[in-house]
Amino acid sequence: MSAMGQLFRKPLAFVSGEYGMAAVLFLLAVFFSILTIEEKSPKGASAGKKLASEIIKGIDKGSVNFPKDLRIFIASGDNQTGRDFARSLEEALLARKLNVVGKGIGGPPLIRREMEKSGDIDLIATTASMKKFPVFDAYLEQHSDSRIGLIYPESYMWPVFLTVDNFRNITSQIAVIAILAIGMTMVIITAGIDLSVGSMIALSAVVTCKIIEIMGGEAGAGVPTLVVASVAGIAVCSLAGAFTGLMVSRLCVPPFIATLAMMQVLRGGAFKIAKNDTIFEKVPPSFQWLGNGLSFGIPNCVILMLILYIVAHIIMKKTVLGRYIYATGANPEAARMSGISPRNIKLIVYAICGATAGLGGVVMASQLQSGAGTYGQTYELMVIAAVVVGGTSLFGGKGRIFGTLIGAFIIAVISNGMNILLLGSETQMIVLGLVILMAVILERLRSGEWKNPIGG
Repeated sequence: MSAMGQLFRKPLAFVSGEYGMAAVLFLLAVFFSILTIEEKSPKGASAGKKLASEIIKGIDKGSVNFPKDLRIFIASGDNQTGRDFARSLEEALLARKLNVVGKGIGGPPLIRREMEKSGDIDLIATTASMKKFPVFDAYLEQHSDSRIGLIYPESYMWPVFLTVDNFRNITSQIAVIAILAIGMTMVIITAGIDLSVGSMIALSAVVTCKIIEIMGGEAGAGVPTLVVASVAGIAVCSLAGAFTGLMVSRLCVPPFIATLAMMQVLRGGAFKIAKNDTIFEKVPPSFQWLGNGLSFGIPNCVILMLILYIVAHIIMKKTVLGRYIYATGANPEAARMSGISPRNIKLIVYAICGATAGLGGVVMASQLQSGAGTYGQTYELMVIAAVVVGGTSLFGGKGRIFGTLIGAFIIAVISNGMNILLLGSETQMIVLGLVILMAVILERLRSGEWKNPIGG
């Protein structure tokens, strides 16, 4: 290798490795954080506590605007956030024995009536979203001769991207793709591909919801019913994956052709079972526990995803099966000469890919509380993108499970960031395509395989 090649190979190896991908993920998070900075205001209970702290601090300092005999009126909207604000503010003020003369929770007419009933008011404490309500301007103008004033939580600058709700949104959205990517990583490491995983999502979701419906629907859908239906959805996709593996390993059908055909067959089967409709009427709300439920503040589907990645990492790094998968992808003939059966390994990885796709379908059905033949469209592209961006070589023999997880998050962060910036779907498609292309180019440059192109 030339000196110039040596000079660039190490940086490329870092960028395409797990640490490099983690650095890229961090830089993307910083990039979208900077682009999404905007003015924000505290809401709910935290806003009430913050405003109470400001009022108490002003009174303690003996400010002219905050005398000790201050008469305070609290105003907020009639929603959960508004009620939380009013409750926390009132509790904090009363704890300091301050004079809360009244409280109005609702629209302007109600607030106006409550203000009139409260008598003399020195300070109106309200939310940032209500500070410009005309009812306050009119009241202040009417009582201009008194010491009445308006106070609300001060706004601050913060990235929309860096919020708990957005992180939860990112992880929930990427859970299905990341789960599918586990099986896809194993398939691609063996130098294969599976284009049918998106259709398997639809098939699994439809089968699961259909069995719930057959077994009694919402009235009789206890935990055993939901478990049986979910296992059935996963099993159907596992069998479909195993059949694909048989075509690829025994009949030597190219993976692209075999899975392209299965993509059509399975999607059509999903539409057939659902009768070109969405199955949702008899699916119970309790089914959403897996897709939308939280445990310790973390989405259950994300906890499941992390457990699966730990298990898959152990399989690929610590077991004989993992070593055989890498060997099959690196050199099938050498693997066969070593006593490994590449045919059996390919059959196993396609079955595993089907199982993870089936599980992804169950999670999606749980998130949407329904099943339809349209689910999972284009997901195969997102999954392959996550695997490739995570450092797995499309030519087999190289790849890491946790690299795939990082790749999935990179795809999710890019999509989420562009959604926040209100970029159109066509722009997102262009960016996603360029990200995949860049990942493949980096891998080829890092490995030096670009010097020996296929076909000449």
